[in-house]
Amino acid sequence: MKVLLVGSGGREDALAWALSNSAKLTTLRCAPGNGGTARHAENLAIGAEDVDALVRHAVEERYDLVVVGPEAPLVAGLADRLADEGIAVFGPAADAAQLEGSKIFSKLFMQRHSIPTADFQVFSDPGEARAYLESPDTRYPLVVKADGLAAGKGVILADDRETAVTAAEGMLSGRDFGDAGRKILIEEMLRGREASFFVLSDGRRFVELATCQDYKRAHDGDTGLNTGGMGTYSPSAWLDDATRQTLLEKVVRPTIDGMAAEGMPYRGVLYTGVMLTAEGPKVLEFNARFGDPETQVLMPRLDGDWLDLLDRAARGELGDVEPAWKNEAAVCVVMAAGGYPGSYGKGFKIEGLERAEASGAVVFHAGTRRENDDYVTSGGRVLGVTALGVDLDSARRNAYAAVGEIRWDDEHHRNDIALDAVQRRDR
Repeated sequence: MKVLLVGSGGREDALAWALSNSAKLTTLRCAPGNGGTARHAENLAIGAEDVDALVRHAVEERYDLVVVGPEAPLVAGLADRLADEGIAVFGPAADAAQLEGSKIFSKLFMQRHSIPTADFQVFSDPGEARAYLESPDTRYPLVVKADGLAAGKGVILADDRETAVTAAEGMLSGRDFGDAGRKILIEEMLRGREASFFVLSDGRRFVELATCQDYKRAHDGDTGLNTGGMGTYSPSAWLDDATRQTLLEKVVRPTIDGMAAEGMPYRGVLYTGVMLTAEGPKVLEFNARFGDPETQVLMPRLDGDWLDLLDRAARGELGDVEPAWKNEAAVCVVMAAGGYPGSYGKGFKIEGLERAEASGAVVFHAGTRRENDDYVTSGGRVLGVTALGVDLDSARRNAYAAVGEIRWDDEHHRNDIALDAVQRRDR
């Protein structure tokens, strides 16, 4: 099969690695890719959000499958444009991608289909939002969310009225997130533990993927600023069989059936961010793509062919397939640039990659580029160092042993990825 992979991050390097291991693959290209994807694919100088150029290239090359990594081109209609040209694409059409592209659409959809989520209000007028936030009946803390895509930054946790009013006015004025914040959600703050839940859907049928757990805060002990993700592990220590069944019955099935009933069949991966509350799991958000760095632990754990699985979902042919998973656990530790998620330097030479992979780990690249014969840093999250083990403790030790082999100036990473899960098991 001839495949085009769209995107440039750690998720895409993990996907490129997985696709390159398929016996069905003949050609793999990545647009635009990164320093790591070039090991598995031919990188193309086409941006992931340049929909016109991507469609022109795909039509000229007549790919058998296009796999779309990030959300922005999906929301912009890349899957629709490719489908119109008769090219199979893994990723939802623009109307279905609204589950991620519009938080208001998503919340109203959940409301229509009785999917458990936080109580919410919708505002587009700054005066009305301020009146609500300053009302003596409004309870804090709460969450203020920009409606549209805001590169993962459009969510403000507000413990008090002043923080909430400032956030709402910044969004609604267009000052903070442009058009993405011209409409906002204000919702109750859910309490509990966050978890990530993934399924593949072909528009009618869906299959559950392995569970995983990620870590958003920059520093140990879940301190510091929120990031795109500083590490993850699989399987989750918190999503037991009963909770997974609840999610399948009360969240996933109503979502896939509801999207089909409303004329927006969902094809691709559905990533549900949930809060495990005292009242049961509730949806925080939907994403229309694989998570990053969750992809980095999902890809190595499949006991099968990712290309076959993604192609079946894209063509509406999942049938009775049931993915099989390795008994081993996986841990991914993100190695980031110093200062991330704030300002950081670039261009630092990375050393020790070969030693890390010789230890048995897989090092997925996110923010790297090739410079002569070296890899240098080019982003905030630079590498996702992933290792398998007979259990989480073993996988964790293997991952951190590999991390210890890699160096560059001003690198930082968390030292406690999966530690709480290991301690929970020991207790």
